[in-house]
Amino acid sequence: MFDSLYIGATGMHAQQMNVDAVANNLANVNTVGYKRARVSFVDLIAREASRVSSGDVPSLAGADDVSRAGVGVGVVGITKVFETGDIKKTDSAYDLAISGEGFFEVTLPDGTSAFTRGGSFKVGPDGLLSTQAGHPLKPAIAIPETAQSLTVSQDGKVLVRMPDQTTAVELGQLDLVRFTNTAGLQSRGDNEYRPTAISGDPIAGRAGEDAMGTVRQGYLEGSNVKLVDEMVNLMVAQRAYEASVKVVQASDEMLGMVNSLRR
Repeated sequence: MFDSLYIGATGMHAQQMNVDAVANNLANVNTVGYKRARVSFVDLIAREASRVSSGDVPSLAGADDVSRAGVGVGVVGITKVFETGDIKKTDSAYDLAISGEGFFEVTLPDGTSAFTRGGSFKVGPDGLLSTQAGHPLKPAIAIPETAQSLTVSQDGKVLVRMPDQTTAVELGQLDLVRFTNTAGLQSRGDNEYRPTAISGDPIAGRAGEDAMGTVRQGYLEGSNVKLVDEMVNLMVAQRAYEASVKVVQASDEMLGMVNSLRR
């Protein structure tokens, strides 16, 4: 009976995390380059059974492994799904979308690197091409104050036209990076990610090479959240949460009946 209370509680906790993740997806449906989060669950029955079978947990006399089964559900983790979102035209020279697997590399205030698919850039106070959060691209690209136009080619070359020149001047090369396992990237906010042991180290390259993809100026990659799918996921998570609540309530009522019989 106490087990059923615990099982219901684990279900409530897991589904609350699921609801939170889905709600965050819905809140970011219009966020540039946002990648939806997905909650992965683990069956605690299998976890306990494997512990018994491996000898980590001694079996009680006369009891088999099945008697240890049924202890609820847990959350393995929350991962990002790196499917490409819709590419939308904006006609802004500072909007860049990647058609492929690549990421932009940016420099954080502490000097370390982060990686993003959000291609909405601006010229920072220091003249560097930066994200909306103020993190400059790496390698740094300085835009002159007197520049009349900015052009970024599909292979990442950055050019500007100056008032006293008839031809565009190349400022630098916009490099991209990719990862062996993007699902292993760790989100740090601001639509930026850090590599982990699971994702592997960043693999640097140029746009148009291998699977990096090409750069499209005047376009932005939208969120990959599908509104209808997330609404369905939210309803399913809410129903699962309600079912777990009913398990706890039923167990509490049964426990109350047992206590009353003792009197």
